[in-house]
Amino acid sequence: MMATRTLAAAAVVALAALTGGTAQAASGEKIGTVDTAFQWIGRDHDIIVEAYDDPGVSGVTCYVSRARVGGIKGSLGLAEDRAEASIACRQVGPISFPEPLKKQEEVFSERMSILFKRLRIVRMVDPARNTLVYLTYSEKLIDGSPQNSVTAVPVDRATAIPLRK
Repeated sequence: MMATRTLAAAAVVALAALTGGTAQAASGEKIGTVDTAFQWIGRDHDIIVEAYDDPGVSGVTCYVSRARVGGIKGSLGLAEDRAEASIACRQVGPISFPEPLKKQEEVFSERMSILFKRLRIVRMVDPARNTLVYLTYSEKLIDGSPQNSVTAVPVDRATAIPLRK
């Protein structure tokens, strides 16, 4: 059983390399998983929680949870994961901005299936409230409406959020 999972994991890594893996150099750090359904072959269906450090804002980390399909297809990266995710971004250290931010910018993108579906995280700046707003969504539409989740990180008024002109 363990050899099957190791072989499946190697296949997933190889497939990710062939298909481009994630769109951003910054990838999620796996925090943990919770099994939701047992599978006889391949990994179980689960919910994964990953941490993404915002590449444009020092001191902010986003935590994303999403369901992953297991079994043979899921282990090989051929299954289509559900288009649902939850996000919570938090200040984890002093906030600083190495360079000015765009008013709206995609900061992370991760493939959720071999074709067509990606999980995206977009950062928006709310200058009136000095707040960073993060939206996660899947680009594949579900019944005409994408599933999405939003969170916000207020920035101390003493630290202005620099915007690109």
